[in-house]
Amino acid sequence: MTALTTPTRFAESNGRRLAYRSIGEGQPIVLCTRFRGNLDVWDPAFLDALAAGGLRVITFDYSGLGLSTGTRTYDAASLAKDAHDLIEALELKNVIIGGWSLGGIAAQLVIALYPQRLSHAVLIGTTPPGPMVKPPEQLFYDTARLAEYGIEAEEILFFEPKSALSRAAARRSVDRIAQRQDRSVPVPVDFAANHLGTGPKGDVFPAVAVLELLKRTTLPILHIGGDHDIIFPVENWYALNQLLPTVRLLTFPSAGHGPHHQHPQAAADAIVSFVREPHLA
Repeated sequence: MTALTTPTRFAESNGRRLAYRSIGEGQPIVLCTRFRGNLDVWDPAFLDALAAGGLRVITFDYSGLGLSTGTRTYDAASLAKDAHDLIEALELKNVIIGGWSLGGIAAQLVIALYPQRLSHAVLIGTTPPGPMVKPPEQLFYDTARLAEYGIEAEEILFFEPKSALSRAAARRSVDRIAQRQDRSVPVPVDFAANHLGTGPKGDVFPAVAVLELLKRTTLPILHIGGDHDIIFPVENWYALNQLLPTVRLLTFPSAGHGPHHQHPQAAADAIVSFVREPHLA
């Protein structure tokens, strides 16, 4: 079973039905999706590489979005509860919590609120909590509000348009993602645009309490970023050097907001290696 062929399953929890897909066997990694994301926005090459590395890879739709029922919201604490409730419903243990972009914020709240079943965290193209040293670019807001993402929008949002290699990787990734036959339901554009707003408006993740927790946690955390992320600049993580004792940073050159789509095998290999490596508390 691969990311393109695995069936969509459903878990009942707290009065709503969470749609999820699972491939591979081994230690579970639960991946929280990005803004405007559903089950179908993950590059299957990345998911399959994680599974080939010995992980059970689980993706899901947030409540009220995609094929999941329940109340629709982009409140990060609610997204974190979705991940927690799915972990509980599937009776998962020793979980790697993962998240891309908005999902990375949700994953950090899972660390803060529901740490009991976690072994590691993998954050992709997201922001740390607290004040930012570098804000998002207006180009992200202008592009992310488009009704549909064509190849040019994909290049702007998730890759590095100035790099020919990155643009070529964007086309390969988009082609791989399009191969899925039975698909989830797209996130409504109006809902997403209303949440996003029209431009930067202060700190994206103003959760100082979560920042203080990350300064004290013993949970191993890996962040994978691109050197030109137009929404969550990786510079905000590097500004916290020596303050976050368990956070490891991996940054791909000439890459954007979706480094795991530009480098699916390398990103998956880095995650598997990170999880397998002994970590000292």
